[in-house]
Amino acid sequence: MSMRWERAVADGLPADVSHAFGIFDRTLCGIQQVGMSPSDHWWLPERENVCGACREVAGVIDGRWPQAMRDEDARVSVARRL
Repeated sequence: MSMRWERAVADGLPADVSHAFGIFDRTLCGIQQVGMSPSDHWWLPERENVCGACREVAGVIDGRWPQAMRDEDARVSVARRL
């Protein structure tokens, strides 16, 4: 899970909580901010300041992801392809 998600970056997001970028200007937990983007850094679910709701959603999504697509070589940012 820690090799697939980027940290969300946007004005208005609290700096003390790490949110995972989803798609369409939203975090995985549903916060929407115009102009939100993925950072160049991974979102790490094991950190202390991680959003618990983002961690939960990432776990559900990753649990459904095909096993063959879970290694580092399969990591692709969906948002950067849009």
